[in-house]
Amino acid sequence: MSPHFHVPYILPTALLAVALAVKAPTFVRAWRDPDVRATTLLLTWATAVLVVITPVNIHRLNVLTGVPNIAAPWAYSFLTAFNATGLTMIMRWREAPSEGRRRRMIRIYWIYAAVGVGLWATFLLADAPEPRIYDLDTYYSSTPWMREHILLYVLAHMVSSLVATSMLWRWLPEVTNRWLKSGVIFLQIGFALGLVFDITKLIAVGARWFGTDLDSLSTQAAPPFALLEAVFVALGFIAPQAGPALQGWSRDQRDYRRLRPLWHAVRVVKPASAAARLGFWAPLDLRLIQRQQRIHDALRLLAPYLDQGLYRQAYEAAAAAHDADRAHGIAGALAIQAAADAYRNQTPTSSGQPHQVASDIADHIDAVSRALSRRRTIGGMRQRVTSTESVTAHA
Repeated sequence: MSPHFHVPYILPTALLAVALAVKAPTFVRAWRDPDVRATTLLLTWATAVLVVITPVNIHRLNVLTGVPNIAAPWAYSFLTAFNATGLTMIMRWREAPSEGRRRRMIRIYWIYAAVGVGLWATFLLADAPEPRIYDLDTYYSSTPWMREHILLYVLAHMVSSLVATSMLWRWLPEVTNRWLKSGVIFLQIGFALGLVFDITKLIAVGARWFGTDLDSLSTQAAPPFALLEAVFVALGFIAPQAGPALQGWSRDQRDYRRLRPLWHAVRVVKPASAAARLGFWAPLDLRLIQRQQRIHDALRLLAPYLDQGLYRQAYEAAAAAHDADRAHGIAGALAIQAAADAYRNQTPTSSGQPHQVASDIADHIDAVSRALSRRRTIGGMRQRVTSTESVTAHA
């Protein structure tokens, strides 16, 4: 058995296995959610199909069980379960929950359960003593009961692909959510590839019935379409769920990093009741909430040390060259740096309304944090404000 035959199976199988592993924690947390359950099952069936149909695993199953070609009903049963789950997932997306939808989904499950029973029944009735790793479908295409076994899985898969493609085609113009639309497009591509797989298989099997050898269509042309179908269909069902989650994670990551300069500036304050710092393994959204809360707590404790005069002068100087938001950010950055020094020296401000300054900074936290990351800008503004104060004092 040459290893190069196995290479094409590795990538799609690994991708599906990784997707299943990533989905597993969500399944553990929210297994009662029908969509989560269905997606996890879909990935499980798709992964199982690719694992079983890998040539080396077909050989292993034959050897371990002592039953030639036992991989066929196993793989085709997983494929049938994949078909049923895919159709019901599309129905969940397209239709609001209703008694009619529930009945149709149950009907689909019963139909494909019957197909699964038929696959095992026809295999057990068939006489297929010769193990066939690559060409089982064409080799046994005229054998009683194996013929029905092969046609049953191909036709069941073809029907599900046609129905799914039809439903998705009618639904696509109504989809407005970009992640859901991308999922629908992936699914259309996947099920279309599945149809190509089915047609190629049927041509090869039919050719055998008429005494023609087109086995290469079944053994070489069809398998890549099956592998690509599994990947695209899995992507189609994952994208609408993983896309928004990834987008939210990226947004939280951006906000978390953006607040880092401000957090470093106010860390001089040590709230007595501060909660333990969450580690990097903690969910990012929780770490972001904690950083935001700690910044607000620190601003509250720094309020008595904030100099309103310094803040006002810095804002007026910055407003001459920048928009209001950036000017507030620069002024807030200068005020916080000065307040941190005053906090270390325990010298509260004795003028103005420091709590108003703290409120203004809280309203422009992102701008203040961005300004603190621009050390040259802040340094130049500090020199200008200091020079202005010196001139005013001298006058």
